[in-house]
Amino acid sequence: MISRKINKVVLAYSGGLDTSAIIPWLKENYNVEVIAFVANIGQSKKDLFGIEKKALKSGASSCYVSDVKEEFIKNYVYPILKTGALYEGSYLLGTALARPIIAQKQVELALKVGADALCHGATGKGNDQIRFEMSYAALAPNLHVIAPWREWKLHSRESLLKYLEERNISTTATLEKIYSKDENIWHISTEGGLLEDPWNRSNKDCWSWTVEPEDAPEEAEYISLRLKEGSVVAINNQELNPLKCVEKLNQIGSKHAIGRIDIIENRLIGIKSRGCYETPGGTIITAAIKAIEQLVLDRESFQWREKIGLEMSLVVYDGRWFSPIRESLQAAADSLSSSINGEVILKLYKGSVTSVQKYSPNTLYSPEYATFGKDEVYKQSDADGFIRLFSLSSRIRAKNKLK
Repeated sequence: MISRKINKVVLAYSGGLDTSAIIPWLKENYNVEVIAFVANIGQSKKDLFGIEKKALKSGASSCYVSDVKEEFIKNYVYPILKTGALYEGSYLLGTALARPIIAQKQVELALKVGADALCHGATGKGNDQIRFEMSYAALAPNLHVIAPWREWKLHSRESLLKYLEERNISTTATLEKIYSKDENIWHISTEGGLLEDPWNRSNKDCWSWTVEPEDAPEEAEYISLRLKEGSVVAINNQELNPLKCVEKLNQIGSKHAIGRIDIIENRLIGIKSRGCYETPGGTIITAAIKAIEQLVLDRESFQWREKIGLEMSLVVYDGRWFSPIRESLQAAADSLSSSINGEVILKLYKGSVTSVQKYSPNTLYSPEYATFGKDEVYKQSDADGFIRLFSLSSRIRAKNKLK
């Protein structure tokens, strides 16, 4: 508990079981006014329907809902795509990217209404508690932070349901809802249930957006993506803003079972966890960016971009969005992306996305040099001197061993 008197708390509210219980718990244990904040980042309409009324019935004095979908994709997702960040080689950071914008808007509201504290519903086992509180620390270090899961004695779904029932607070959560899902416009994740045993195969209940690969169309679909400075700006020659691009590609990709991963990842806190993640639009965009990078980036630049992507994946995953290292990595990626312009034709078929045609005005690929036929621009004898110099240290080392 915090020793200093707290009068007003802004809670990052989702309307789910945890945050529904947090509102009355805060009032009972801290005797505070609770203001609920909801960030609309593209979760299902079912989750958002009646959410203000639900928060008020749970005991909140007011509920603010902010639509941040467009800002989320434009200012958080698209910049990170330029870096090539993939956590542990496959995760497009769907949940991790959403937390800093939620925290930022929550802080802005707290400062506007004169709140003393911030509260989130992340558990003490997960990454989100770190992501929220790293953002709070960077944006509003003077505000107190309350993390109920690290304080209360309600440590199971059963206890939370009983707690709400005793206070006559309704919830749509039940004991039968065994999966934990996190959804935004960029991705949806599924954890818990049978996935807690890594030997269990995922089933249809573990996937929400994408069809089973076996049920995807028998005929491949070809789509065109146009890129400008590392960002998709048009689909099939139709210019769209970042949000509309993602929405359209999510729809197309889901139909073809694109963007599924079933992984066991290393959480920052040290626990391994398993999840089924779906990022159909993101997977398609990533394939398009990589296709143009192959044409444009020289060997050293590509290796540097790979290093940027690896480091950025850790920075975002660990909740260090509002930090100098994130800004520095982003600046480096933006510099490399200035020449990532062109068009890509992608083939979508039963879970796979393949670049089949690519063009860039900045390409370094030259058919005259690459041809296996006769050419007039490359002297193969020039390779002799290059190889002798490149292998010099190896030859010296071998001679030393013979002495």
